[in-house]
Amino acid sequence: MTPSFATCDLCDAHKNDLPSEFRVLPPVFRDFGQLRKFCGPVVTLKCFEDNTLVKATLDLPGYEDGPDGRVGKVLVVDGGGSLRRALLGGNLGAAAARNGWAGVVIDGCVRDVAELALLGVGIRALASMPLPTEKRNEGQRDVPVQIQGIWVRPGDWLYADEDGMVLSAGRLV
Repeated sequence: MTPSFATCDLCDAHKNDLPSEFRVLPPVFRDFGQLRKFCGPVVTLKCFEDNTLVKATLDLPGYEDGPDGRVGKVLVVDGGGSLRRALLGGNLGAAAARNGWAGVVIDGCVRDVAELALLGVGIRALASMPLPTEKRNEGQRDVPVQIQGIWVRPGDWLYADEDGMVLSAGRLV
């Protein structure tokens, strides 16, 4: 269950926090999944035009059990802003939904847009591109990444709604 929050309210409350504690992602991402509002602790990937790690990660359970119950995680993928290859398509989106991920944010492209729109998961990316990636088994997991010039660290919390996406060093709601 997604906790109640509004990114505008979070910005009002935390706009004067240190940048290491609270950040706002630029408004360049489009919604592709069924869920427009999602949040959770961040898992990071860095991969360029190769979605081998995206598949391997989304095939894993995308949640953690804590004192407040089950919490879905958010996969944040530094795809280098590439508009040449899609890092996520219908099959991987379905894996994300099936395995309990709250959301996927890709600094890059997705494909199979009609399929993604039916999935009960938040999906944000720069654009759609029908061309798939190469499979080179390259990339890094659980490293700090820069998404559109904003640092995202494993374990940060990402909050997304209709107004945008914000990051916090810890859970806010």
